[in-house]
Amino acid sequence: MRSYYRVMLGQKSIHAPECFTGNFIGADFEIPQDLKNDLPEDWRTFNKQFIPIYLGSHPDKTKIGAGLACGGLWTVSKGIKKGDIVLCPDGLGQYRVGEVNGDYFYAPGEILPHRRPVIWRETLVNRAAMSPALKNSTGSIGTVSNISGHDAEIEELLGPSTKPILISTDETVEDASSFALEQHLEDFLVQNWAQTELGKEYDIFEEEGVKVGQQYLTDTGPLDILAIKKDKTELLVVELKKGRASDVVVGQTLRYMGFVKEELAEAGQSVRGVIIALEEDNRIRRALAMTPLIVFYRYQISFKLLKV
Repeated sequence: MRSYYRVMLGQKSIHAPECFTGNFIGADFEIPQDLKNDLPEDWRTFNKQFIPIYLGSHPDKTKIGAGLACGGLWTVSKGIKKGDIVLCPDGLGQYRVGEVNGDYFYAPGEILPHRRPVIWRETLVNRAAMSPALKNSTGSIGTVSNISGHDAEIEELLGPSTKPILISTDETVEDASSFALEQHLEDFLVQNWAQTELGKEYDIFEEEGVKVGQQYLTDTGPLDILAIKKDKTELLVVELKKGRASDVVVGQTLRYMGFVKEELAEAGQSVRGVIIALEEDNRIRRALAMTPLIVFYRYQISFKLLKV
């Protein structure tokens, strides 16, 4: 099954023309060495090797920023597979669509030297034609973001397709429709963070003024939101239930908290968790009774009809 990615071709798409002409995507991150023999199948192994290298040349960066940079470099160089689809902004409000058709190669001394060959399609996708959810996902921070959750819409934008039935093959997902809804609610929460109760005490983690805390990659999967207390003393893991069984999401949140504590927290920083769901149940109440470092929030959905 192919995956779909949004890939930035330099800051503000500055290198897009060269990439389109040269038939490649690429990344830099100021790691000037050929990675051909240093691209393991597992990004965790790559990060363990290259985060210290990155921090050595970027002493002003945090562990969180270093993890994001190295994870992005691995994804472009190795994580994206041959046959996967990339959407790359052209800087003019449209996305060029390409299919990755080759392995990593290094172009020393050139722009975006860590490269993958791409066959660009003639099709252009206009940002204005995207749903709000897809706009939010393609507008997320970082060099690369996985937007495979919007595969049906992307294929529809690329040409005629049959809309799939909403199903989930993940055994931990109890309600596929809730799972899909809460994926969109995550984007809404990020966009309106300052107006929420959590936004009074915490900020979504930023690196150089850019939010990097949404879908932060960990060694057990991406956590929904990573936030930091305004006084910098505490990191907060925020997870939406996403239609999953309550006891599953509690364990998942604890795993993410463990990763953040061991891999990302600076000296003296504590770690707490938040689970957000449409409703609570007996299982989540019982599980949270024994996990005082995680608190539970309910969200509400409302809308109004206004006569015009």
